[in-house]
Amino acid sequence: MNRILVALLLWLSVVSHSALASVLAIDYGSDWIKASLMSPGTPFDVLLNKDSKRKIQSTVGWKKEDRLFASDAFNIAGRFPTDSFSSLKYLQAAPYDSPAVSYYISISSTELLETSRGTVAFRRSDGSEWSVEELVAMQFAYIRDLAETSLGGEKVTDVILTVPPYYTQHERDAVIDAVEIAGMRTLALIHDGSAVAVNYAMTRTFEKPEYHIIYDAGASSIRASLVSFASVPAEPKSKQLATQITVHGVGYDRQVGGTEMDRRLREMLIREFDKKHHKDIRADRRGMAKLWKEAGRVKAILSANTEAMASVESLAFDIDFRTKVTRADFESVCKDLKQRFASPIYDALDFAGLTMDNITSVILTGGATRTPMLQAAIKAAVGDDKLARNVNTDEAAVLGAALYGAGLSRQFKTKDIRVGDINIHDIQVSYQAEAKAKSDAAKPRTINTVVFPAGSRVGSRKTLTFKRKDNFAIQLNYKNQPLAGYPLDILEAEISGIPEALGNLTERGAIDPVVKATVVLSDSGFVSVQDAVAFGEIKDDSITGKLKGLFGSGSSSDAAPTEQETLARSEAPEDESSSESSATPSPTPTPEKKVSPKDNTIALELKINLSSIPPMSVAQKRASRDRLAAIDREEAAKRRKEEARNSLEGYLYRVRDLLEEDSTTPFMKCSQEQERNSMREKLDETFSWLYDQGDDAQTADYIQKRSAIESIERPVIHRYKEIEEFPKALNSSQMWNWSTRLFLTEAHQNLTASLEDPNAPPSKYTREELDALEKTLREHEAWLHEMVEKQKLVKMNEDPVLESSVLKEKAKKLENHLQRLVKKKPPRVKKPTTSSSASSTSSTSTGEQARETEPAGGHDEL
Repeated sequence: MNRILVALLLWLSVVSHSALASVLAIDYGSDWIKASLMSPGTPFDVLLNKDSKRKIQSTVGWKKEDRLFASDAFNIAGRFPTDSFSSLKYLQAAPYDSPAVSYYISISSTELLETSRGTVAFRRSDGSEWSVEELVAMQFAYIRDLAETSLGGEKVTDVILTVPPYYTQHERDAVIDAVEIAGMRTLALIHDGSAVAVNYAMTRTFEKPEYHIIYDAGASSIRASLVSFASVPAEPKSKQLATQITVHGVGYDRQVGGTEMDRRLREMLIREFDKKHHKDIRADRRGMAKLWKEAGRVKAILSANTEAMASVESLAFDIDFRTKVTRADFESVCKDLKQRFASPIYDALDFAGLTMDNITSVILTGGATRTPMLQAAIKAAVGDDKLARNVNTDEAAVLGAALYGAGLSRQFKTKDIRVGDINIHDIQVSYQAEAKAKSDAAKPRTINTVVFPAGSRVGSRKTLTFKRKDNFAIQLNYKNQPLAGYPLDILEAEISGIPEALGNLTERGAIDPVVKATVVLSDSGFVSVQDAVAFGEIKDDSITGKLKGLFGSGSSSDAAPTEQETLARSEAPEDESSSESSATPSPTPTPEKKVSPKDNTIALELKINLSSIPPMSVAQKRASRDRLAAIDREEAAKRRKEEARNSLEGYLYRVRDLLEEDSTTPFMKCSQEQERNSMREKLDETFSWLYDQGDDAQTADYIQKRSAIESIERPVIHRYKEIEEFPKALNSSQMWNWSTRLFLTEAHQNLTASLEDPNAPPSKYTREELDALEKTLREHEAWLHEMVEKQKLVKMNEDPVLESSVLKEKAKKLENHLQRLVKKKPPRVKKPTTSSSASSTSSTSTGEQARETEPAGGHDEL
């Protein structure tokens, strides 16, 4: 952590706070959520939850009507097993009939049902239904609220999230849908291995290229990302260097991780319970939820000890369960997993075409890497000298994601780190071949072309060329099933308007026009069809065009095709090209006609149809956002009600204590017996109401009950405050009397001297001004003397006749009058002339001198 903070001190600078928006990074795991906030003026670190914990359990739940998050939600599973929802990452975009859902049922006690989109939702004990996206959105909103609280209420809208590199487009859609339901905007998705690499590179320089494997063992899976680090010029011919991170290979296992170990450990406990008590605990949801929690606790103990005691009070059937678990027994039931722990490393090496000899280190991250048998398996596979534990196991991914997101926002200046990531699934384009003749009744032939093979760089695009005459559709799909039970199809793009566009191009003189479609693989791993156009080369018969042809430049149709076009064309079957090569001869172009690039291309209509597991529609997301907003409003109203009740209760006990104090306290001295009796009566009445009707009362009722007692107490408090404030206000008034008297004395002396002595400086004030100030002073002194004498007769438990606020107001009038005279500018004396003629005239004059004044800003005569 210290190294990260040092790096930020060296590399991070921001512009003015008002110009920036904060970036929230979320590493959403099956068991834990880690979050980090990049915001100007805020220390960069992991976001803490309300209990000051650096990681937050990925759980949301309800305790009757109260919604809970994190450990609070996780801990109620034993009492409310169908209202506590954990490990939701397994179910993001999972088809309801897939093996992933069956596996989830084996580890969870919740009740599942199918949505209209074919995905998974949950049914609470009260009958309400919530989709996976909605429950994940609740957790994202909870993290956002923590971030906004840490910023003092400043809104947070931009978020970057980590996802596993094996995530399909459907799963990525589910993540972004949850973000949007939570009311935020996704800046980007980043693969968790790449995020760890960014974190690793932030505090390091690379004199020569290095290859490392980021080995991430989490709860739901194990991933290995083979990445290289190199220093490259920031700009062409620049001496400044940037760090280039390039992903070369990825290996993974979606069925091995911390959760599978927990499941097997719980199976051990179930067998022990059945052996000792001969009862089937699997039918008891509460008992299974309690055992799941205990299995996780025991596994953590076995990471540091050779044995642990499992103990659950009142597990089920009023039975207290207790048994000893040894590390040897635990590793025995997991022995078939050991060979799978290192497989992702070998797969990543094969993907990249490298060997362990090329690898500098294997960087361990993820909570499951603390398990001794997993560490032993990795050590045996790569050697102890290759293992590196130089990143924070839990926090490296989220810190790297935050740094990456700060760079994407273009509002922060960070160390120049560039990430070149890859897609690990083969993505192909499928379409039906155009019939050779309208009478051809044969079954349409489907053509499949891999457009983004596994290992393709994200952020790339390809242009596909089709020799088509009629409207058609292309499908983007996975060549191989990414996970058992998951669909292959991604989306379908219907391209229409082709016959009309080709006809227009032919009329313009185009020869053999074609259809071009651009397919994009975004930086976040989404594939889409960006546009489709009809294109045809038109011969340029202008003088310029003829000259180009004369000197060998030729028309644009003779130029070498781009790399993307070459790839696209080379992938099309030869028989498809030959069958569609005929074209209507174009008419002779008009002489001297110059061809515009716009003449070559006509945009086609493109309609996108979503896959068998489509992302949520705008209407569905809006409805879900409204549901969450309604819950938020209800909870906010409930919080206000609880705060009002707690405030009332606290106030009642405080007043009761005041009434029971002895007579020497300020409250007793400043209150009257009648007031105290009224307060006691109102206090007893309110306590009775609170006990009998307080649970059903509204927020306004609590406020009204408190106000009724406060109205009796308020005069007492006012007297006490006046006793404290009056001496200070009186002293201030007397000070202004004394200051004014001192000022008048000196001013009168100056005025008298100015009138009696012609050589004395002129008086700054006239007699009328001084007389007016003296009148104000005498009136204030007389009033103050009269009121102070009256106030002396007032007792402590009686209302004052002279308020401190009135004292300040009267003194302020005298102060303002005095300040006007003090700030008055003095008159300026006109200097006598110094010329020779003026001296001569002065010698023959009567010797009298005239004293003149001139207006402010005037100039002396020369």
